[in-house]
Amino acid sequence: MTIGQNIAVIAVTVFASLLAMAAGNRIWPRDKRFGYNNLIGWQLTVLGTTYAVILGFMLYAVWAGLDEAKLNVDSEANAVIDIYRLAGELPEPQRTHLQRLARDYVDTVIDRDWPQMARGEVPEQSTAIDQEMWKTVMSIGAASPAEVNVQQHAVSELESLGRWRMTRIRQSTTGLPVMLWCVLLVGGALTIISSCTLGSENVKLQSLEVFYFSLFISLSLVTIANIHRPFRGLIHVSDYAFHRAQQSVQSRSGTD
Repeated sequence: MTIGQNIAVIAVTVFASLLAMAAGNRIWPRDKRFGYNNLIGWQLTVLGTTYAVILGFMLYAVWAGLDEAKLNVDSEANAVIDIYRLAGELPEPQRTHLQRLARDYVDTVIDRDWPQMARGEVPEQSTAIDQEMWKTVMSIGAASPAEVNVQQHAVSELESLGRWRMTRIRQSTTGLPVMLWCVLLVGGALTIISSCTLGSENVKLQSLEVFYFSLFISLSLVTIANIHRPFRGLIHVSDYAFHRAQQSVQSRSGTD
């Protein structure tokens, strides 16, 4: 969602809430609701508290997921750098080929994977490059203990790279289940409606209360919507780690 779409969703929610309050006051006059304020207030307290707990937990969950995705991307980028470094200790032609594949992997993640993940697509080209790196490492006929050790380290880094890449792809294609969105949306609607049914002698004070409720709830839901898919939306994981990896392998290729 863009900034404009976020603002539009919040504005529509607040306006609809105030409109619902005005309609409720016309259908069920405020002076006839005073006797039900104790009951409505008790229900609003229970409902509001329950919804606040759910909302807070969802915000924490999606924020933790965003942090996890950032850490995973950093680990994947570091693995590519390590593979490039290890390739420098391998015999030819595997050395040059593996280093080229490591550079291609970084370039592909930046130029192809990130735009595809932002559109909700599953990236495939980086997977093909990873498979080619496996073939290159496994084709090495190590002739010395040092080369055997480097090959084993390269295999370990490739295993880590594959694990972190698959995690990134999974995180880019998953989000909150539909059922949880139903809980958030229905709970928010019920909480706002309950605040609209309270009888108040001061219309301005009631309007202000409904405004606060609807603004806070809509802002929280918009925040969750922007975070729950960590590679899409206004708040997303940056590809900075791979730009850093790109600079690292380019600077090393200039000294090789």
